[in-house]
Amino acid sequence: MPKIVDPAERRREVVEAVFRVVARGGIQQATLQNVAGEAGLAVGSVRHYFDSHRELLGAAAREMVKRVEARVRAQLEVLRPEDDPHEVVEEIAGQFLPLDAARADETAVWLEFAVAARTDPALGSIAVELHDGLRTVTGRLLHRLDVADPVATEHFAAVLDGLAFDATLHPERLPPETVRAVLRRHLAQLTAAGP
Repeated sequence: MPKIVDPAERRREVVEAVFRVVARGGIQQATLQNVAGEAGLAVGSVRHYFDSHRELLGAAAREMVKRVEARVRAQLEVLRPEDDPHEVVEEIAGQFLPLDAARADETAVWLEFAVAARTDPALGSIAVELHDGLRTVTGRLLHRLDVADPVATEHFAAVLDGLAFDATLHPERLPPETVRAVLRRHLAQLTAAGP
């Protein structure tokens, strides 16, 4: 009797393989053959679920966005009125930073996709979505701290982008505890400066 394959589960397995390949060797290594090998499948099986290499990369980028959104939503769902706003903002902002192994891999993948989006229009729309989404979140977080300023929102987003980039390229020089300290200090300076 042939094995029944859940198409959604198989697509998820292939996307996970893309993440591993990109995190380990960069987006240029995410060929259909390498991804198929990583997933333990034949190239034809991968093509069955994804019509093209571009569709495969787009699906992986969208999955990354969904994961970050899910973590942020989970943080928001457990908020209580008595929670310290600075701690809440720091925790939610930390979802965009490489503070553990899973987020470090996601951040590496995000950076690879962001660079590729510069010249690939198919990935460009996802990069714009990520850019706008981060600014929406940072604006809402700052509003929670009574800072309603578009420049402060851009500043905060730029700090998160910079921390993500540097901590991914130089994890030994910018470990999670240092990233958290920089984030904490930045938030304190933002709220002290006011709008």
